[in-house]
Amino acid sequence: MKKLVPSLTLITLSIFFSCSNDPQVEKIEQPKEPSLFKLIDPKDSGVNFQNTLNESLNLNVLMYEYLYNGGGVAVGDLNGDGLEDIYFSANVSGNKLFLNKGDLKFQDITEPSGALGRPGPWKTGVTMVDINGDNLLDIYLCYSGNLIPEKRKNELFVNQGNNDQGIPTFKEMAEEYGIASGAPSTSASFFDFDKDGDLDLFLLNHNTKSTQILDLAVTKSALKEKHEAGPQLFENKNGKFVEITIEAGISSSSLSYGLGLAISDINRDGWPDIYIGNDYTIPDYLYINQKDGTFKDQILEMMDHVSNFSMGNDIADINNDGLVDIMTLDMMPEGNERQKLLLAPDNYEVFDLNVRKGFHHQYMRNMLHLNNGDGTFYEIGQVAGISNTDWSWASLFADFDNDGWKDLFVSNGYLRDYNNMDFLKYMDNYVQTSGGKLKREDLLNMVKNMPSSNLTNYIYQNNNNLTFKNVTEAWGINQPANSNGVAYSDLDNDGDLDLVVNNINSNAFLYQNQSVEQGKGNYLKVKLVGTGQNTLALGSSVRLFSNGETQLLEQNIHRGFQSSVTPILHFGLGQVSGIDSLIINWPSGKQTRMFDIPSNQEIEVLESEAGKGSGFSANSNQVLFTANQEISIKGERKINDFKRQPLLTNVISGNGKALISEDFNGDGRPDIFVGAGPGLSGRVYFQNSSGNLVFSDSSAFSFANQSEDAVAISLDANGDGFMDIYVGSGGVFDFAEGDIRFSDHLYLNDAKGKFALAPDALPKENFATGTVLSLDVNQDGFEDLFVGGRVVPGQYPLSPGARVWINDGKGNFVDQTDQIAPDFKNLGMLTDSKSADLNQDGVDELVLVGEAMPIQVFELKDGKFQDATGNYFSQLEVGFWNHIAVEDYNGDGKLDLFAGNLGTNSQLQVSDEKPAELLYKDFDGNGSVDAILSSYIGSEKYPTVSRDELLGQVNFLKKRYLDFKSFATVKTDDIFTEKEREGAEIISINRLKSTLFLQNASGKFEEKVLPIQVQFSPVFTSEFLDVNGDGNKDLILAGNMNQTKLRYGKYDANHAMVFLGDSKGGFTYLPKYLAGLSVKGDVRNIVQINNNLLFLVKGQGLKSFVFHSSKD
Repeated sequence: MKKLVPSLTLITLSIFFSCSNDPQVEKIEQPKEPSLFKLIDPKDSGVNFQNTLNESLNLNVLMYEYLYNGGGVAVGDLNGDGLEDIYFSANVSGNKLFLNKGDLKFQDITEPSGALGRPGPWKTGVTMVDINGDNLLDIYLCYSGNLIPEKRKNELFVNQGNNDQGIPTFKEMAEEYGIASGAPSTSASFFDFDKDGDLDLFLLNHNTKSTQILDLAVTKSALKEKHEAGPQLFENKNGKFVEITIEAGISSSSLSYGLGLAISDINRDGWPDIYIGNDYTIPDYLYINQKDGTFKDQILEMMDHVSNFSMGNDIADINNDGLVDIMTLDMMPEGNERQKLLLAPDNYEVFDLNVRKGFHHQYMRNMLHLNNGDGTFYEIGQVAGISNTDWSWASLFADFDNDGWKDLFVSNGYLRDYNNMDFLKYMDNYVQTSGGKLKREDLLNMVKNMPSSNLTNYIYQNNNNLTFKNVTEAWGINQPANSNGVAYSDLDNDGDLDLVVNNINSNAFLYQNQSVEQGKGNYLKVKLVGTGQNTLALGSSVRLFSNGETQLLEQNIHRGFQSSVTPILHFGLGQVSGIDSLIINWPSGKQTRMFDIPSNQEIEVLESEAGKGSGFSANSNQVLFTANQEISIKGERKINDFKRQPLLTNVISGNGKALISEDFNGDGRPDIFVGAGPGLSGRVYFQNSSGNLVFSDSSAFSFANQSEDAVAISLDANGDGFMDIYVGSGGVFDFAEGDIRFSDHLYLNDAKGKFALAPDALPKENFATGTVLSLDVNQDGFEDLFVGGRVVPGQYPLSPGARVWINDGKGNFVDQTDQIAPDFKNLGMLTDSKSADLNQDGVDELVLVGEAMPIQVFELKDGKFQDATGNYFSQLEVGFWNHIAVEDYNGDGKLDLFAGNLGTNSQLQVSDEKPAELLYKDFDGNGSVDAILSSYIGSEKYPTVSRDELLGQVNFLKKRYLDFKSFATVKTDDIFTEKEREGAEIISINRLKSTLFLQNASGKFEEKVLPIQVQFSPVFTSEFLDVNGDGNKDLILAGNMNQTKLRYGKYDANHAMVFLGDSKGGFTYLPKYLAGLSVKGDVRNIVQINNNLLFLVKGQGLKSFVFHSSKD
């Protein structure tokens, strides 16, 4: 959650943003009768509980920032009658325990049970556990708040068995067990971290005080010092818990704001690991169990970015591949109005400082980290459609419709919008007016002026393809509330999972699941009975095999937020009536195998009857690629393009893709040229007899060491039979239009691989080059040049267009654009080009792509280029295209296209019916183009830019939009008057998917659906070759954009991907742990040398991987 403003000595709010009301999510369905869930009236169920908060002078969100975090829920069978009971925690008012009487009827047994807890504040998380191995569930209750430690001591209610009325009774024994911690606790999870057979405890705590932005030295020091607010690890030693936090390698500093906690065997080695979600700028922790009593945080190595204000989380296998995936929640709103009201400017300086501190790259939205199986994750929350659920608390994966795939429930809501930008301005003015001397009455008065909102929770149905469908309305989870802790359980024992939700200032929700009644699918419930002190078998994993599908569940009951779920594992089966096999791996290392199990039952499995396990081992499959030579190229000048043009959509500078492979020295072995950015020179590497690349004299290229080598090609420019090098200069940096640093360069080869600049060979035109291509335009046997412009510096999205330069046969080029292709000067922001004979008439066509451009095809007719796009495409395909490749991808003899685009793992989502629009004009007449990107949210089109960003560029709008509320509902078409819009240009963008276009019999290109993994990140380059030796060519894709607007976040979910081809245009994603490629960063080009692929990585250099086909 966000901290308040500096006026109250707290950190300024960070920004957040989205261009769609939830990326990739289908339109919310209208309710159908009956809905999947039915909300049970408290009068019928007897579950009469609410977490009541009454704001006062001493109790309000300006006195305690975690006031609205709410309470938790725990479910379990406390009295052994086969029905699971419910325990609610209340922050200030009384906790309640409800005994399940069957048929969703409950009895309040709080008082006679003795499990009420201390009166007053501040109760938080609750979990159930059999702490002493007596087969009776106990209750552990956490406390927090701005209180002295004595009043924050956690409580342990140990089950004493049932009284004569069948009511379970409890005795508070936290001190006796050594876990009466007085730290400000969020929640607790019991697990056997050292696999010694008893349960240990991880206690998630949080600092109740705000922390100012610290410099690097202070941060480094603070992280080393233990603090009462830091998390705690307790080892169970003969029934007494002893804290071993520091000894175990767990950070326990004052920089701890833990809200999310999940235990899971993340790396499949059989040992439990820990994921901690931290609020504010403190990064999440991913502690991997080292199997020696210690943990190591590997968040930086395993994840490319994380949530900023991480709250609740969950870990589960969402795609049934046997690997656990990680979901973390944040605060990104779904709709436009709340985004605009809660939007603050990007602060690149603070962001970069936090990255330098080691705080990782953090962005304010939900994150879904997909496990790659090799110790890394791809973050895919946006393409999955679950990134924007507002101020969210609990995430729970479970199969709610019994179809065999895990769905997602998200609890949502915050009592007051204290991050409303207008309120923050009001509060700042209030503080200044008071001279900084505030009384408690003043704080309460400000609180009463905070806006408030009631929001619905979310539930998503798993589409079985790494995407989710928002079914909140259709499934009946559409009641507005401020919800926090949630638990699932089959409370009525009918074979589907019901939901219990803890709300602030309203009755708790009890949702009856009606899947079984509606015949949605079959199920299997598995009750694990462990040996020794771990009777719940916490840490076990269960794999279910049926009808060719595999499911994985882990026995870790602390899930979501401040809550614990049923300890009975629930598998949905769809229409499958029986299970082929079930494999249980117990924490002891033992294993149970069961076969031919009928569905629609609950089975009990005893660890005492298990046999010897097969153990856990690293994946033994042979990978296709292994890492080879690396060539470091670092030291290039860096710049933030958004500083120059804040309304820029994407970064232009630093994206050079100058990498070519050619035999430059005539020894029969391919060599390479690799370009560089400002501050470095391009260089040539010769391949030696051992296959290694060796640096050659490259002094000729130092002439252009202040330019960015945006693109390079090899050609025999002067007809001497030796390959020369053409380098196009690009980027924008802080260069002015026409700057000499935009000059392209031709380097002539002396036949031995030594190059010399040809200073007068090219026309004297200086513009930012985006793409270069050599082809014989006039059919005279000499290679001519197509030079495509990228952008006019500082005037995005204006482009310098493209040029055609004709070779005189001696390596001198003359501009003949006006004669051959006059329309080329009006082309858009070009990024790539290819020439190929698409129509098989013996003459190559030009295929062009670019940013905010359609894919265009030009044919050479009567010595002139003519736009023939309509001959090949039925409609304009306008996207943020980065790359184009021309190959016969389906083996039918006709050339096809692969076009690399932004992808759909983005806040921006488009369609033919609802395209994004780029509106541009110099609206305020200051000589700078103002480019405003818009997208649809629902049926309306809104600007994606914030109020402050827009007003900072178009000054006269400051008088029109005096506050954030006035801007929050403004549609794009209403920003400017009709007169102000005169002369403005609009580009409609209808495609973000990277796309394979196959040429049909009539010569038209048609989309061929590709695996969803293609869309995980922008694609900048590809290779088409047979890497596994099966005779079919495969597709290698790479790209990413790590420098973006902060509200978009990095696009980094592609570490170089392999898609195995079938020679018919079909491609199948090869999991990363089988492919062996791992290229993090921005890949801008790939070349093949022998059986090596060389990847050009921005800011890093070259990384080489050798591929091993099955024939090797």
